[in-house]
Amino acid sequence: MEAGRDTEELRSLILAAGGSAEQIASTVTRVGPDRVAAILVDELVHRAELGTIPQLAERPITVSFDFSFEGKVFAHAVTSSGTRTEPAPAGEEAPHARVELDLVQVNRAVFGPPGARHGTDRRIHWRDFEDQQALAGNMHVVPVVQHLLSGLEDQPIDLAGLSLRSGSDKWGLHYYTPHYERHFRPLRDRPLTILELGIGGYDDPAAGGGSLRMWKRFFPRALIYGVDVFDKAPLAEQRIVTVRGDQSDPAFLESLVTDIGPVDIIIDDGSHYCPDVTTALRTLFPHLVSGGLYVIEDLQTSYWPAYGGSSERLNEPTTTMGLLKQLLDGLNHEEYEPAGHHEPTEFDRTLTGAHFYHNLAFLEKGRNAEGSLPGWIGRERPA
Repeated sequence: MEAGRDTEELRSLILAAGGSAEQIASTVTRVGPDRVAAILVDELVHRAELGTIPQLAERPITVSFDFSFEGKVFAHAVTSSGTRTEPAPAGEEAPHARVELDLVQVNRAVFGPPGARHGTDRRIHWRDFEDQQALAGNMHVVPVVQHLLSGLEDQPIDLAGLSLRSGSDKWGLHYYTPHYERHFRPLRDRPLTILELGIGGYDDPAAGGGSLRMWKRFFPRALIYGVDVFDKAPLAEQRIVTVRGDQSDPAFLESLVTDIGPVDIIIDDGSHYCPDVTTALRTLFPHLVSGGLYVIEDLQTSYWPAYGGSSERLNEPTTTMGLLKQLLDGLNHEEYEPAGHHEPTEFDRTLTGAHFYHNLAFLEKGRNAEGSLPGWIGRERPA
């Protein structure tokens, strides 16, 4: 799997952002201040959603971020036309705006927990501030800078709207985003590893990835891994890693989670073929961290014969819903009679909760060992 070094750099910056200024500075020194500056600019551009500023299509704007660290300045300029933002070519004219920032403070604001995203010093220099005519022609530089700096603050996000802007079908074709908000929002500001099976776009390498981009925006401190049977390398970007592989192959899945480490959230939006879904669940759920969530989308295929489902054998464990129903009994395995005659499975011991919605299920991982009711409570029904 590629992008190992970049991923570790990002992980170290995210973890350091929750610590002291000294910890952040040490990490910046190890990664390299110029490299850190580039990472932070990339993140601010991603969060800015500059495509909502229509004037950029006709008059692109260049903004320079000047980061100070240990007495030196590390400058990174970007030029945006709205739909595309990229590093400004060297030797171009002076940027329309130059923003002076402290590198340690910005790393804390971008990758730190909510309480750390306040008090970021900044000074803005406007190129045409004294030239009224020139400023009038580029007045949209003001909202551009505002959007670029918005990533330094806590921002409310409407997941349904974000889904539409990102190109994800989790709202519109489906209506999953309200349920995702309910279960994911408490985890939003944690340093997470998220794995989604299925990237979308079929065999077109440049198509799909909407959900990965949505999760990247929604979880500001997360590393996002996407798996697909087709090569989706062109969709990789900062904090998004694409992996080619088949969810029906347990050996591949085992090697994947070994490579990326403990996983906090797993989302199965892959083939939706029941044997693939059940294979992935049996293989990956044991690798989910305690307190993690496993999500399965598009459960309608559990009733479609072409996908290995059935509308007649509703409790058949070879179908996705049949297996999930079976697992629900395991939540109460300590109540089975007679006591001691059931050897609990891995799912019995670690599935602690389940939430079902139309075509969507959330499974909670933890330690299911509360114990049964005391023996003096009779197991026989009173006459």
